Amino acid sequence: MHKLECVSMCALGENWCPSETVRLVARIIMKQRVTTERTMSERLLLLTEFEAHLDKTDGEKDEMNQSGIAALHHFYSRHISDLPDDQALTELFAQVNCNGFTIEDEELSHLGSAVFPDVALMNHSCSPNVIVTYKGTVAEVRAVQEINPGEEIFNSYIDLLYPTEDRKERLLESYFFVCQCTECTTKSKDKAKMAPRKQSSPPKPEEIQSMLHYAKNVIEEFRRAKHYKTPSELLEMCELSLEKMGTVFGDTNVYMLHMMYQAMGVCLYMQDWDGAMSYGEKIIQPYSLYYPAYSLNVASMYLKLGRLYLGLEKKTQGVKALKKALAIMEVAHGKDHHYVAEVKNEIVEQK
Repeated sequence: MHKLECVSMCALGENWCPSETVRLVARIIMKQRVTTERTMSERLLLLTEFEAHLDKTDGEKDEMNQSGIAALHHFYSRHISDLPDDQALTELFAQVNCNGFTIEDEELSHLGSAVFPDVALMNHSCSPNVIVTYKGTVAEVRAVQEINPGEEIFNSYIDLLYPTEDRKERLLESYFFVCQCTECTTKSKDKAKMAPRKQSSPPKPEEIQSMLHYAKNVIEEFRRAKHYKTPSELLEMCELSLEKMGTVFGDTNVYMLHMMYQAMGVCLYMQDWDGAMSYGEKIIQPYSLYYPAYSLNVASMYLKLGRLYLGLEKKTQGVKALKKALAIMEVAHGKDHHYVAEVKNEIVEQK
């Protein structure tokens, strides 16, 4: 598939910058032209049978699809003859956006995007009974709960850290359905996830609402700032927002955890290992409570902490954290996965 991009890349040089989605759509178009048979990941569902939900898309999503089509023409039209018409492309972009998967490594660093039609057949639950991991270009699905014959298989489409209303909003916005899973009906973890700061008189409901509004705005502002601010400016942004939110929210509140996680990422980028470790230590316990069993988010946090400890010559803590990561990864990735082998080697090297 890269041959198709290679010509375009060489022709445009540094100006070759299509988004991941545009690249994926271009590869799908080429693959459909050279292969008429079902692929390994289309045994149950063909990519062409994906839901596009075009009747539910808003102006923002339409605009996103149109800019994707424009980029596809700009970067590929000279190298892919007879691109499908705009109506077909609009549907394809909508199908990919609604059914695509984000590929990440063992520390949840972004690697790319893909579509796996058979895997996309699974419905969502905020208490999933399977986890999807990747080995090269293959998606693997493993049970993380007991599943009896005839029971439905549920995957999670989103980050499950956040409270019910946030999750429902995200699912409706991106996948066009209202989640009614057990976790969303019981809201069993919401109280803990929204923990206020411990003080003699608890904050008033309007104070909490006001801070919640601020937290959501600062999260969005930070997401945009990553594209133009320096690492030290980003770290300052995290620290200031944590200080402000900390007047109302407790350290285990998920909005505090969100900004701590961002701060930890910036510290890792700046090679401030002590700073990263300090944030990681605050995050790990609440993560273990808020995420479902065998969560990759928890495994990756233990992994990052373990590697930080070892780098800072805290051998006992390092090995302990790596073992906790390994216990999750052996179930989620499978015992024969190369990520599991790597972590085992890191533990053995410490003996």
